[in-house]
Amino acid sequence: MSDDFFKELENAAVGSHYTLSQALAALRFNADGLLPVIAQCVDSDKVLMVAWMNRDSLQKTLSTGRMVYFSRSRQMLWQKGETSGNFQNLRSLYADCDGDVLLAKVKQTGGACHTNRRSCFYVQITPQGVEIIGDD
Repeated sequence: MSDDFFKELENAAVGSHYTLSQALAALRFNADGLLPVIAQCVDSDKVLMVAWMNRDSLQKTLSTGRMVYFSRSRQMLWQKGETSGNFQNLRSLYADCDGDVLLAKVKQTGGACHTNRRSCFYVQITPQGVEIIGDD
Protein backbone atom coordinates (compact mmCIF):
# COMPACT_ATOMS: atom_id res chain seq x y z
CA MET A 1 0.00 0.00 0.00
CA SER A 2 1.20 3.43 -0.86
CA ASP A 3 2.43 5.67 1.93
CA ASP A 4 0.45 8.36 0.14
CA PHE A 5 -2.98 6.83 0.79
CA PHE A 6 -4.08 9.48 3.30
CA LYS A 7 -2.51 12.22 1.17
CA GLU A 8 -4.60 11.00 -1.77
CA LEU A 9 -7.73 11.15 0.40
CA GLU A 10 -7.25 14.91 0.89
CA ASN A 11 -8.72 15.50 -2.58
CA ALA A 12 -11.27 12.69 -2.53
CA ALA A 13 -14.90 13.64 -2.98
CA VAL A 14 -17.35 13.22 -0.11
CA GLY A 15 -18.90 9.78 -0.46
CA SER A 16 -15.82 8.16 -2.01
CA HIS A 17 -15.27 4.59 -0.83
CA TYR A 18 -12.13 2.54 -0.26
CA THR A 19 -11.60 -0.96 1.10
CA LEU A 20 -10.93 -1.66 4.76
CA SER A 21 -7.71 -3.44 3.81
CA GLN A 22 -6.47 -0.29 1.99
CA ALA A 23 -7.09 1.86 5.07
CA LEU A 24 -5.62 -0.61 7.58
CA ALA A 25 -2.49 -1.07 5.47
CA ALA A 26 -1.98 2.70 5.28
CA LEU A 27 -2.39 3.48 9.00
CA ARG A 28 0.82 4.87 10.46
CA PHE A 29 1.64 2.83 13.53
CA ASN A 30 4.63 4.10 15.51
CA ALA A 31 7.98 2.29 15.86
CA ASP A 32 6.44 0.12 18.62
CA GLY A 33 3.56 -0.87 16.32
CA LEU A 34 1.07 1.31 18.22
CA LEU A 35 -1.43 3.99 17.32
CA PRO A 36 -3.07 6.40 19.79
CA VAL A 37 -6.86 6.22 19.98
CA ILE A 38 -9.15 8.82 21.52
CA ALA A 39 -12.36 7.38 23.02
CA GLN A 40 -15.23 9.87 22.82
CA CYS A 41 -18.76 9.43 24.18
CA VAL A 42 -21.15 9.12 21.24
CA ASP A 43 -23.97 10.76 23.24
CA SER A 44 -22.19 13.78 24.75
CA ASP A 45 -19.03 14.17 22.61
CA LYS A 46 -17.03 14.22 25.87
CA VAL A 47 -13.52 12.83 25.52
CA LEU A 48 -13.40 9.83 27.84
CA MET A 49 -9.84 8.56 27.54
CA VAL A 50 -6.79 8.10 25.34
CA ALA A 51 -5.24 4.68 24.90
CA TRP A 52 -3.18 2.70 22.39
CA MET A 53 -3.98 0.06 19.77
CA ASN A 54 -1.85 -2.31 17.79
CA ARG A 55 -3.05 -4.12 14.65
CA ASP A 56 -4.46 -7.04 16.67
CA SER A 57 -6.45 -4.85 19.05
CA LEU A 58 -7.80 -2.84 16.12
CA GLN A 59 -8.89 -5.99 14.30
CA LYS A 60 -10.54 -7.38 17.48
CA THR A 61 -12.34 -4.07 18.04
CA LEU A 62 -13.68 -4.08 14.50
CA SER A 63 -14.75 -7.74 14.64
CA THR A 64 -16.38 -7.65 18.11
CA GLY A 65 -17.71 -4.08 18.31
CA ARG A 66 -16.12 -3.71 21.77
CA MET A 67 -13.05 -1.57 22.38
CA VAL A 68 -9.87 -3.60 22.72
CA TYR A 69 -6.66 -1.74 23.50
CA PHE A 70 -2.98 -2.58 23.90
CA SER A 71 -1.51 -2.04 27.37
CA ARG A 72 2.01 -0.66 27.11
CA SER A 73 2.73 -1.43 30.77
CA ARG A 74 1.50 -5.05 30.61
CA GLN A 75 2.46 -5.60 26.95
CA MET A 76 -0.87 -7.28 26.19
CA LEU A 77 -4.32 -6.70 24.74
CA TRP A 78 -7.14 -5.70 27.09
CA GLN A 79 -10.80 -5.26 26.45
CA LYS A 80 -12.15 -2.16 28.14
CA GLY A 81 -14.47 -3.37 30.90
CA GLU A 82 -13.19 -6.95 31.13
CA THR A 83 -12.58 -6.55 34.87
CA SER A 84 -14.71 -3.51 35.77
CA GLY A 85 -17.76 -4.25 33.66
CA ASN A 86 -17.48 -0.70 32.25
CA PHE A 87 -17.44 -1.70 28.59
CA GLN A 88 -17.06 0.55 25.58
CA ASN A 89 -19.16 -0.45 22.58
CA LEU A 90 -17.85 0.94 19.32
CA ARG A 91 -20.34 3.09 17.39
CA SER A 92 -17.97 4.56 14.77
CA LEU A 93 -14.24 4.79 14.13
CA TYR A 94 -12.31 7.53 12.33
CA ALA A 95 -8.70 8.07 11.28
CA ASP A 96 -7.21 11.55 11.25
CA CYS A 97 -5.95 13.10 8.00
CA ASP A 98 -2.44 11.64 8.46
CA GLY A 99 -3.58 8.15 9.47
CA ASP A 100 -1.63 8.30 12.73
CA VAL A 101 -4.45 8.83 15.28
CA LEU A 102 -7.84 7.15 15.67
CA LEU A 103 -11.05 8.58 17.11
CA ALA A 104 -13.49 6.00 18.47
CA LYS A 105 -17.03 7.13 19.21
CA VAL A 106 -18.22 4.76 21.90
CA LYS A 107 -21.21 3.96 24.06
CA GLN A 108 -19.69 3.87 27.54
CA THR A 109 -21.08 1.71 30.34
CA GLY A 110 -20.15 3.20 33.73
CA GLY A 111 -16.92 5.13 34.19
CA ALA A 112 -14.22 5.15 31.53
CA CYS A 113 -11.44 6.03 33.97
CA HIS A 114 -9.80 3.50 36.29
CA THR A 115 -10.89 5.89 39.10
CA ASN A 116 -14.47 5.06 38.04
CA ARG A 117 -15.00 8.65 36.89
CA ARG A 118 -16.85 9.10 33.62
CA SER A 119 -13.77 10.58 31.91
CA CYS A 120 -10.03 10.40 32.54
CA PHE A 121 -9.89 14.16 31.97
CA TYR A 122 -11.09 15.46 35.34
CA VAL A 123 -7.95 17.44 36.25
CA GLN A 124 -8.29 20.99 34.91
CA ILE A 125 -5.09 23.03 34.65
CA THR A 126 -5.43 26.82 34.62
CA PRO A 127 -3.03 29.74 35.16
CA GLN A 128 -4.27 29.77 38.78
CA GLY A 129 -3.58 26.09 39.44
CA VAL A 130 -5.24 22.72 39.22
CA GLU A 131 -8.86 21.93 39.95
CA ILE A 132 -10.67 18.60 40.06
CA ILE A 133 -13.81 19.07 37.99
CA GLY A 134 -17.08 17.14 37.99
CA ASP A 135 -18.21 14.18 35.93
CA ASP A 136 -20.89 15.94 33.90
